[in-house]
Order: sequence, then structure tokens, then C-alpha cells
Amino acid sequence: MLSTAQTMIRLINTQAELQLVTMTYLNSLFSLEGKTALVTGGATGIGRMMAESMVRAGATVMIASRKGEACEAVAARLNALDAAGSAVGFAGDLSSEEGLAGLVGQVQSRTDKLHILANNAGATWGEGFETFPRKAWDKIMNVNVTSIFELTRDLTPLLENAATDDDPSRVINTASVMGIVPIADGAYSYSVSKAAVIHLTKILANEFTKRRITVNAFAPGPFPSKMTAFATASEEGAANTGAMNPMGRIGRAEDIAAATLFLCGYGGSYVTGTVLPLDGGYTVSTGDAELFPDMG
Repeated sequence: MLSTAQTMIRLINTQAELQLVTMTYLNSLFSLEGKTALVTGGATGIGRMMAESMVRAGATVMIASRKGEACEAVAARLNALDAAGSAVGFAGDLSSEEGLAGLVGQVQSRTDKLHILANNAGATWGEGFETFPRKAWDKIMNVNVTSIFELTRDLTPLLENAATDDDPSRVINTASVMGIVPIADGAYSYSVSKAAVIHLTKILANEFTKRRITVNAFAPGPFPSKMTAFATASEEGAANTGAMNPMGRIGRAEDIAAATLFLCGYGGSYVTGTVLPLDGGYTVSTGDAELFPDMG
């Protein structure tokens, strides 16, 4: 007969074995160990959430945005997490051909394989219909649509270098619920640009299957970010904004992390051309709530 101590030891060993089996299974689906990623607009908001989830899952993540110092600071904080992956931050301005070429050069100087490209950088402009300026239309379409097309095109060779039959390379574009629901709320070019991102995602998904690259998009609802700080920075603001959502809250970092690891991990290798609404049910709601602030 086993003593109480022996029984406890056997129980502990059994639990440890079960935990190991569980972790091995989860890692086989969601681990990004050994993968290299680029996240544009990765210093704040959804981009930062995506970058952190990738670092925690074991990836080497390049974080780029217009403000290089902010990217470097975020990378330092992520590296201090003692996670399985690591991060590096640098400046990358997608608003001009020169800036985009510089970003491509930065990536090429660091790696010859890119497993994940997260096209998250974006801009918005709000103004009334009667006075909405041409420069706002051109600027937002350039940053939100043209730069995604050009950056993806210029980094496709690196994505192809990393792709395998069993584990394709991944592209995730950040769209928005405002690209699905026909409401602009003054952000006319922003909403139209995000609808264009969704269509571009499906076009590239169709063309890239032969290249062993999946292309999907997030359509976020309200998340805390610099873009939506006016509505979500305070607890009261976040609560009021969340109250307009069918699920009664704004998005959390975990919502982005889980979706990112699903699409980028081995378990998401069969998914392409999909637009994943991360919106608490807004796009399927039949209610009359006003459109909440978006952070896509």
C-alpha cells in the first residue's frame, strides 16, 4: 500500500505530465517559435497587442512606425517580459515611396525570411461631408491602402522564402468594422479605405495560394488606442463606449492576441481570405446604437 507521501508524489507527477501534454498540444497549434515577423504601426494600439502576442509565442518581431524612438521603447519593454521571443524597433514611414523603400531595406538587412507580415499602420480623418477635403481623401487612401499593397508586394520574396507546404507564411491586414458597416460618422475616406483593405485581402488571398502565403484581415471594433484615446483613455470613456457595443465592452489585448496566434500559428494554416470581425457583435447587430469609435 502506498503511503500518503507516495500518493501525493504520484499525483503531482501525474498532474505535471498532464500539463506537459497540454502545453505540447497548445504549442503545436499556436507557437511561433523560430518565426520572424514585421508589425507596422506596432508601437501603439492593436499593433502593439499583436507584437506582444507574437513575442510571447516565441517569434522575433520587428516593430515599425513613423516614430522610431517609440518603437525602440516598446521593443525594450517586450524584451523585458522574459518571453520566448524577442523584439526590435525602428522607424518606418509608409506615407511616401521613399519611406516605404527604407522600411523594406530595414527588413531585408535583418532577415532573408519573413514568416508573418502584419499590415497594421493606418490613419484617419474626420470632417463633415460638405467640407471634407481632397487632401484628406488622398492621404488616408495612400496610408491605409496603397502602402499595404506596396509593402506586401515588396516583401513577398521574403514571405516566399519562409513558406512551406505545411506551414505557409502569413499576412494579416488590419481593416475595420467601418469597412463592413456603411457608416462613416465623418470619417469618409477612412471607412472607404478599410472596405478597400478587405477587398484587397481577398484578392491577394486568391492569388497567393500558389505562393504558399495566407492573407487574412481583422475588422476591429473599439479597442484602446492612440487613435481612440478621446473615447477610451479614461475608465468612464471606455465604459461609455463599451455600452454602445452589443457585448457591453470595448476590446481587450487578449482578444487581439488570441486571434493573432490563431491566424499565425500552425493551426491557422488552412485559413485564407477571411475577414475576422473583432467587434463584440456590432457587424451582426440589428440594434440602433451609434457606431462606436474604431481603432483599426
